[in-house]
Amino acid sequence: MTFVSDKVKNLPPYLFSEFQRKKKELESKGVDVIDLGIGAPDLPTPDFIYEKLVEEAKNPDNHRYSSYSGCVEFKEAVAAFYKKNYGVDLDPEQEVLTLIGSKEGIANLIQAVINPGDAVIVPDPGYPVYRNSVHLAGGESVPLPLDTENGYVPLYDNLSKEDIKRSKLMFLNYPSNPTAATVELSTFLETVAFAEENNLVLANDAAYDLVTFDDYKSPSVLQAPGAKDYAVEFGSLSKTFNMTGWRIGYVVGNKEIIQALATLKSNIDTSQFLPIQKAAAAALNSDLSSVTANNKVYQERMEKLYNKLNEIGIVAEKPKGTIFLWAKVPEGFSSVSFANKLLEEAGIIVSPGTAFGPGGEGFFRIALSVTTGILDEVINRLKQLNLSVV
Repeated sequence: MTFVSDKVKNLPPYLFSEFQRKKKELESKGVDVIDLGIGAPDLPTPDFIYEKLVEEAKNPDNHRYSSYSGCVEFKEAVAAFYKKNYGVDLDPEQEVLTLIGSKEGIANLIQAVINPGDAVIVPDPGYPVYRNSVHLAGGESVPLPLDTENGYVPLYDNLSKEDIKRSKLMFLNYPSNPTAATVELSTFLETVAFAEENNLVLANDAAYDLVTFDDYKSPSVLQAPGAKDYAVEFGSLSKTFNMTGWRIGYVVGNKEIIQALATLKSNIDTSQFLPIQKAAAAALNSDLSSVTANNKVYQERMEKLYNKLNEIGIVAEKPKGTIFLWAKVPEGFSSVSFANKLLEEAGIIVSPGTAFGPGGEGFFRIALSVTTGILDEVINRLKQLNLSVV
């Protein structure tokens, strides 16, 4: 007798865990491994957020259960953030839901929206949680091909009429993980119209919404007229405020979808620790100067690595945001074989493009979550491999 369900046994292999296993093995032999695989900020959480957490943690009332949908202070801060940054009005009680990080919200949204056998349109390449969560919910993923020639902007003509008809939910992710692609509001206007035409629930994962460079400002899908009739948007404080371990995020938009997700979550969790929610509210209510400072650091790292990679023949896409670079693998390698070569011969971990779907073949993702000094060492190690791209 097996104690493991078929849906767990049939989950696709998680490539990242294999690279982490190899990393530990090399480190045990004294190898200095530089990990550029995981998108985890190395910068500290701003002091004012930490101080707010400590202050709220000293209040005994904050050690009780939160309301299922999250505390009023955090939901009101999310609504004020959307009004200030996007001109979007949100009802904090009906159109905002607190999440224990956006990752669980994405997985639970799929459970709340689809029935077994329903199809879900997911970006390819895209965040693996979309595909895996669809599988766990008994659904079927329909890849939405994204490629460099079109700037990783969705082309809905690439989807068959049959796949569209049997789909109930569609995910977008801009700014994108893994490609770091960005879009203008026109893309969301087209996508909302597509969702309306095909009666689809639309979910945009905006985890990197504020991590942008120069004058680029990422739009919200809710800025598109009529978006609230079909769409929700996920937000996270993990990357914007360096709070990955805090596990705090939100989803906003369509009332019916928000209520369905809230009902499901009320049977699974009781929201996040109140002091974390209240500290997160302080972050969203701030002047965002800490985000601007972080972005300058990420942009400096991006510019350095982008220029140096191209100098040694590795072609990278120059992003307008996120904490990633998306680059082509050298001639003669697959995404996985190149990632293995970097780890085994140079002690560098990157994410192979196929970890994000078949559409990622021929590419690899680099996280900008190390200092410029370490990036210099990365370039030195790459030069020693004598790589080239045609």
